[in-house]
Amino acid sequence: MSDNLENAADFAAVPDAFQRLWTPHRLVYIQQGQQPADDECPFCLAPSLSDEDGLIVRRGEYAYVLLNLFPYNSGHLLVCPYRHIDTYDKASTDEVAEIALLTQQAMKALQNSSGNHGFNIGMNQGEVAGAGIAAHLHQHVVPRWANDSNFFPIIAQTKALPMLLGEVRSGIAAAWPSN
Repeated sequence: MSDNLENAADFAAVPDAFQRLWTPHRLVYIQQGQQPADDECPFCLAPSLSDEDGLIVRRGEYAYVLLNLFPYNSGHLLVCPYRHIDTYDKASTDEVAEIALLTQQAMKALQNSSGNHGFNIGMNQGEVAGAGIAAHLHQHVVPRWANDSNFFPIIAQTKALPMLLGEVRSGIAAAWPSN
């Protein structure tokens, strides 16, 4: 090795300015990609599971609410119609009405269970629009708190989550409004 080149092994244990956040649970998401086959749609599968196993917080007649398995923030919910449709314009009047009602109820449940200060609510329709599961319509309800952002999402595309998904699901389900 040239005298001008440094050996990387000499620096492996030297502290630097970077903090590491290990998130092995996300490896499945990375390895399997974002778009499952239509017959493996997680939003079609979830309602066939128990609420705990499917991370379902609330079931309606035309739509249901579940936790995002790869959340942006603790309490990140998804409102999905049971029917496998890909865009909002294909939803029936009943589905649209229930998605709206469940979204309002989700907001109340999140405020009751976590005291958040605001929300990001929206739909990404189509893979080019950023939909993680483009084949099945779903609306995001993401609770936000003052100062909840740090450098992780911007630099490392990582979000630190303080609670396990099962605990979050139980808390939101218990705080769900009765109306």
